[in-house]
Amino acid sequence: MVTKSKIEWTEATWNPITGCTKVSDGCQNCYAEKMANRLYEMGNHRYKNKFNVTVHPELIEQPLKWHKPRIIFVNSMSDLFHEKVEFSYIKAIFNVMNKAKQHIFQILTKRTERLANCAPLLPWSDNIWQGITIENAKYLHRIENLKSVPARIRFISFEPLIGPVSKIDLDDIHWVIVGGESGPKARAIKAAWVRNIKHQCMEKNVPFFFKQWGGIQKNKNGRTLDCEVWDQYPASVPLK
Repeated sequence: MVTKSKIEWTEATWNPITGCTKVSDGCQNCYAEKMANRLYEMGNHRYKNKFNVTVHPELIEQPLKWHKPRIIFVNSMSDLFHEKVEFSYIKAIFNVMNKAKQHIFQILTKRTERLANCAPLLPWSDNIWQGITIENAKYLHRIENLKSVPARIRFISFEPLIGPVSKIDLDDIHWVIVGGESGPKARAIKAAWVRNIKHQCMEKNVPFFFKQWGGIQKNKNGRTLDCEVWDQYPASVPLK
């Protein structure tokens, strides 16, 4: 069964790892942690360890069973490059992504140093998109590690955007996502911050995707920016 996603920029999720730990400002109100604790209370056996890092080897080959091509967010409930995940397990996940060439796989991490260290040892087929999360200007340094990764598509997710970000080095970056934080403790996002990032993307011809304004009632706040919905994606990737 395909796990369909409500995340606007993807179609499905695949979680061969669950659980994580906080590493930076954007993690403060982690949606995945709240969801994991809720699933634990519901008796879901995959969350018997709550939000502690847990591998699920029985799910590694799941995408090979999905014959219809899909865009798949890898580890929406974890971070593939978490320090507690063995490199051999990461490589096994990459091997599956290489085999499942009918799909596009999107990976996001905040642990960019480990990403950069592992990248030369991993098989990067064209259907693997590697992204990083940057929540405010303090973490712009993560971009340099991303640029060292030999992925066909490299992207940045500014979500939750909790501060202004100027002078983004967008050379060799192929996609940008921006979104506000959601939930009862959501920190505010300012339209000027979003417009500034969009403007930088337009100057560099980088596709721009605005996911949401967020807030306590994110559905009511919507996702239009200056009366437009920004759903740009990278140019289509030929899958071998």
